[in-house]
Amino acid sequence: MEASLAALQKGGDVLFLLLGAVMVFAMHAGFAFLEVGTVRRKNQVNAFVKILSDWSVSTVVYFLIGYPISYGVHFLMPAADLMGNNQGYELVRFFFLLCFAACIPAIISGGIAERAKFWPQVFAGAIFAGISYPIFESIIWGQNSAGLQGFFENTFGAPFHDFAGSVVVHSIGGWLALPAVLILGPRMGRWIRGRSQAIPISNIPFLALGSWILAIGWFGFNVMSAQSLGGVSGLVAVNSLLAMVGGVLFALVASKNDPGFVHNGALAGLIAICAGSDLVHPIGAFFVGGIGALIFVYGFQYEQEKLKIDDVLGVWPLHGVVGTWGGISAGIFGTSAFGGIGGVSFMSQLAGSLLAVVYAVATGFVVYKLIDMVAGFRLDEEREFNGSDLSVHQIGAYPEESVK
Repeated sequence: MEASLAALQKGGDVLFLLLGAVMVFAMHAGFAFLEVGTVRRKNQVNAFVKILSDWSVSTVVYFLIGYPISYGVHFLMPAADLMGNNQGYELVRFFFLLCFAACIPAIISGGIAERAKFWPQVFAGAIFAGISYPIFESIIWGQNSAGLQGFFENTFGAPFHDFAGSVVVHSIGGWLALPAVLILGPRMGRWIRGRSQAIPISNIPFLALGSWILAIGWFGFNVMSAQSLGGVSGLVAVNSLLAMVGGVLFALVASKNDPGFVHNGALAGLIAICAGSDLVHPIGAFFVGGIGALIFVYGFQYEQEKLKIDDVLGVWPLHGVVGTWGGISAGIFGTSAFGGIGGVSFMSQLAGSLLAVVYAVATGFVVYKLIDMVAGFRLDEEREFNGSDLSVHQIGAYPEESVK
């Protein structure tokens, strides 16, 4: 009987985490449609192919290099040994955490859209998913976490807390994208004689579909971060819901009903709540998400019109800055004074969040600068003018329109 119950528990954990992996895997379709809806028609095919290609490369490099760096576990052994006595739990854990690692190039893709070369970015994504991201993952969640987390606990009273990746995933991805966007420069025609010329997006329904797919998959991203059936938390689920709703409503008001901001506001709320979703009160989650949406709405406008940074999908403010807010907010709303569970330190959250910023910006600048020097990172003017679809893939999103 005990053996049967143990086997059932192990099987339940495998199924639980597998369902989470599938839900987060589906989020990559959300990344794709969000980008496809935001870029112009002549760059839609490129967005789809980039996301799928980056996913596939990320799978290989994270399997062979990244996961061993993060957790000290490799899979170069007979299949029987991979199954072990836990029904292959480590394999589905790899699948689940791969979905997080593969978010890094997917996030960056939206910032560099419409003017980046294809293969140099695939190579950059491989470096990030296989090396750069796993190194940071290892010191927060993985095999090397004892040193840094021990330092935070000894110095500030609690380790750095990031339950589902506001900082480890989203902040890292958004801040990695910033050097890439700066090195590329703006798209042709984005500013003329210093004056802003907005480039219209192609498809609001696709943008909305991308947001919806991401939002639904996010419940796998957050809830299944427990990584076992016994650790599942209804608090995480409801906090994710309230943060998403807070993001929508705050963005709705702040943007005066702009559909792009409203649908991205939902994502801002979900990004912000990842870190403290297992700690904060649902009312606190609503405000964490709402403030995250305000950061995105006003941050995107400031980025575009004041700083003149052509970040097509606004991935730096959305994932980078809001992800940083998410890490810091866990140290505010996660405390018992704000109705949270407690056991978290504001200073640990601040220090850990800022460490991610420094690490990502430095890493991104080095990688993209080297790529630009060696292979070139930007399409030439003719290829950019014609669009990535024809220039890179030799086919447009609507082929029948070219048939005479």
